[in-house]
Amino acid sequence: MKFSEEQIRGLVELKDELAGKIRKCDEEIEKLQRNISVLDSILKQSSFAKASDLTVDTKKQAVSIPITKNSDGTTIANVFVSDDKVSIVLEDNVTINPETPPLKTFFVDRIIGEMKKKDNQEAENGTINKDDIINCMIKNNGSALREIIIKNYRQKERVDEIITTTTWSLRKMLENSE
Repeated sequence: MKFSEEQIRGLVELKDELAGKIRKCDEEIEKLQRNISVLDSILKQSSFAKASDLTVDTKKQAVSIPITKNSDGTTIANVFVSDDKVSIVLEDNVTINPETPPLKTFFVDRIIGEMKKKDNQEAENGTINKDDIINCMIKNNGSALREIIIKNYRQKERVDEIITTTTWSLRKMLENSE
């Protein structure tokens, strides 16, 4: 089968176009890999719980994850994750006023607030029941924060975000109260 000169030029242009797209994809892949490397190094520097640090409470089938201070590794709270809720329980020796920023402004209003907004939209669309909307409760003992309970988190990704942002918030609250 012979191709005309015009058809050959078209094939050459197509080949060049495809090669250009491959180069762009390769560049994008390299960029994404660099971003992942940066994120990996940031995550390694953060005090994420190691799998060996996780314990399972057989009574409640809850996973327990310690939240520690950056400076000396002291445990400031424990996160208990079960099928229907996340409880962040502060250690008895940790005294933080619940009004200390950024608990309300960042964690409750922004992080949980955005999740609640999405859940409300899903409830209006009929995707979820109103009873399944995320809910956050703060328990205090006098003027000291004792526990944060988040019910109806519904998604593993949300648990990760809740733990990460709670850890950051509690550390900032400790810094702000010193």
